[in-house]
Amino acid sequence: MKQRPSSRLLVVNAESRLLLFRFEHRTGALAGSVFWAPPGGGLDAGESFEQAACRELLEETGLQLADPGPQVARRRVTFTMPDGGLVEADERYFLVRVPTLEISSSGWTDEERAVVAAHGWWSPADLARATEQVWPEDVTDMLVEAGVWPAGP
Repeated sequence: MKQRPSSRLLVVNAESRLLLFRFEHRTGALAGSVFWAPPGGGLDAGESFEQAACRELLEETGLQLADPGPQVARRRVTFTMPDGGLVEADERYFLVRVPTLEISSSGWTDEERAVVAAHGWWSPADLARATEQVWPEDVTDMLVEAGVWPAGP
């Protein structure tokens, strides 16, 4: 199985809300799939997880950072890519705090433009009420363990 090292960004604003993108796959192996996920993606050849985190943040939000902040979580998961390929991902999650952020799509790939339908800033209560899939499924726990959100209901 193909290995896919990836960096993901837990971008949190001044109100402690988490940035998530809504993905709507209309074609390919994931056709009909709808879910929310934080910005991020696979490492380019020769890139560190930190370098990939900064590049992905710039491409997907327009925010440029020299340092992605602390790695606060790690997840290993197997999933299907849009082209139908199965990958084993090693995802590293970095916490990025921003006072506010207006999302820029100028760095998006054609594929991202085709599947990213919306973005939103989510509170713990929003996640608890979510009716659509949110990845990673334990993102609330990640933010509690990172000290961003309080533990409990």
